[in-house]
Amino acid sequence: MTKLILIRHGQSTWNAANRFSGWVDVPLNRRGRLEAALAAYKLKDYKIDICFTSLLVRAIETAVICLTENEEICSGKNPVVKHNLDESQWHGWDKYEGDAFQELPIFTSMALDERYYGDLQGLNKAETAEKLGKELVHKWRRSFSVRPPNGESLEDTMNRTVPFFKERILTHLKKGDCTLVAAHGNSLRSIIMELDKLKPEEVPNLELATGQPIVYDLDESGNVVNKLILK
Repeated sequence: MTKLILIRHGQSTWNAANRFSGWVDVPLNRRGRLEAALAAYKLKDYKIDICFTSLLVRAIETAVICLTENEEICSGKNPVVKHNLDESQWHGWDKYEGDAFQELPIFTSMALDERYYGDLQGLNKAETAEKLGKELVHKWRRSFSVRPPNGESLEDTMNRTVPFFKERILTHLKKGDCTLVAAHGNSLRSIIMELDKLKPEEVPNLELATGQPIVYDLDESGNVVNKLILK
């Protein structure tokens, strides 16, 4: 068996302000950094081989804190962020291949980005619900296929996260790599739907706490054997 560890990023500045974040690249706040540090110690008995995050800084921060606050989970390896950018966008140093025995790669991908909230991004959630109606806003936030104005539904999000999970992440899991995925409430909800074989009508009740690791045991075919939430 191998282990897959999912973690929603720690509390961000916009989580604390109760604002729709989506693709807006807001950082962790102090509480969020503490949540990520605490997650590192909850994971002290695990040895991580590889990590995947979204392109958004709050997910990258969470992954880096988890992997550096408690060096035991890296088995002494140094985390290195591997940006998926071509040379015209970057400086070329991302071509560094490194030493597999000394470094732990953190691969970033837009496929793991948060759900795009469209016209809601930046708005206060409570104020928006008061203005437009709690039932409608709840449907935008928690349903499977309903899109917010000019944004993504969870189904849309799933159409990018699950193929990436199967093509990139599951490949490492089947090789036996203990894998950490630091991402977002909705991108992880969509992956959990796939892992737990949830139906769309079960989605509204699926809540993920910030900074709380979820550990899956998978067999050699990638099937879930056990699930543990580290509270």
